[in-house]
Amino acid sequence: MIATYIRVEFARHIRDGYNLIFALLLPAAMYFLFGNIPSYTEFDLGSGNVKFYLMVSMAAYGAAVSTVAIAGTVATETMQGWGRQIALTKMPPAAFVTSKMIVAATVAAASAALVFALGSATGARVTEGWIWSVSYLIILAGAMIFACYGIGVGMVFKSESALGLASGLMVFFAFFGNVFMPLEGGMLDAARFTPMYGYVALARYPLLKDIPAGYDMAPDALWIPVANLVAWALIFAVFAVVAIRKAKARQ
Repeated sequence: MIATYIRVEFARHIRDGYNLIFALLLPAAMYFLFGNIPSYTEFDLGSGNVKFYLMVSMAAYGAAVSTVAIAGTVATETMQGWGRQIALTKMPPAAFVTSKMIVAATVAAASAALVFALGSATGARVTEGWIWSVSYLIILAGAMIFACYGIGVGMVFKSESALGLASGLMVFFAFFGNVFMPLEGGMLDAARFTPMYGYVALARYPLLKDIPAGYDMAPDALWIPVANLVAWALIFAVFAVVAIRKAKARQ
């Protein structure tokens, strides 16, 4: 039953051109726009170059937005009564959520892979090949915490605007989470407490780890982004569980 539902989910999202363009093509377009400015993207940075830094940033943002876009559809489904239809089947709620997570992870993997392919084709480079695979895996694993966020927002705001709200907040998280542009001073200190900071900092860490402390772009101690990611994973997981329980109580 789970396999059937996953297949139905994929078919539905493939037919939804808006979601595919937003989740897959927008991050790739953003990398292509900002990652090919010759005045600075060719410079060396850590164990690679600036292009690789921007590629990882855009891939992480795209993967996170993809999971939110897929998981957030639970709002529309609930509003249309799809949740009651699922309740009539033998599929338990845990299997329903697992199916959503699998579809979200697959779309996120495709989104990040597209950005990585563009990066490889346009000159993103690192000195050691393992940095490509490790950065990619960190992006995929970290993006899944935002699926919980998308489900939570979708269950709290049961309307067609829920997905727009969730995605709009992701832009806010990215700007103030040191994703789109390097922050410094008080802005950087505040960014360390935002949801996107630890996730993207971990994805960049394999590239930046060799930069000595005190230099521009030097990464934080590893425990800082790890603690940020774990904390927000717990917050979003609790948020999703509470939102689902409240939604079921109202039904």
